[in-house]
Amino acid sequence: MNNNSEISLNQAQTQNALSARVSSLALNSITPQTQGLLLRMFADPYLLEKPHRVELIDQLRECVSRYPQVSELRVLLGMALCVNLDVHPAIEELKESVKLAPNSFIAQLKLAELWMRLRVIDKAEEHTRLASLLAQNLAQADLARKQAATLRTMKREGIERGGYKLPFSTPLSFLRRMFSRQRSQAVVPAEIQ
Repeated sequence: MNNNSEISLNQAQTQNALSARVSSLALNSITPQTQGLLLRMFADPYLLEKPHRVELIDQLRECVSRYPQVSELRVLLGMALCVNLDVHPAIEELKESVKLAPNSFIAQLKLAELWMRLRVIDKAEEHTRLASLLAQNLAQADLARKQAATLRTMKREGIERGGYKLPFSTPLSFLRRMFSRQRSQAVVPAEIQ
């Protein structure tokens, strides 16, 4: 029994080491031109003009096609898609990055950030909580803490996308207000006479 646990532990360590090597190789395959575009995107996403955003996305897609199992590349592609306002592809890439590496701090945090920007608070809170648990240093913990605080503020202030919880709530409330106005207007003329 003890021997089997040692073997499985060694296999897990070997797998992690191989995964880290593949990830490093994949990240090193990013061309210097793409790295420059990534740096500009990280510095200020508004500085990237449309042709540069498209070029960055194309180059990152090429990297992802060469290394489809590398979560970090999918995170970068998802972030570039967000900057280009391609929401649905960004969601898919970030979800896939979380699926590939559920214990990745950055994958969880960036998926949470996207859900937060889309005002899907429940999903954002879930992924932010996971990111907080995965934080490995004070900087990561601080990023997750600040994001969680922003989510709490959004929730408290009611800045939340309603989704499909009650699809007829708005029309029903409108009808209720309309009928209450009609009743109050009908009562007022009777009182005046």
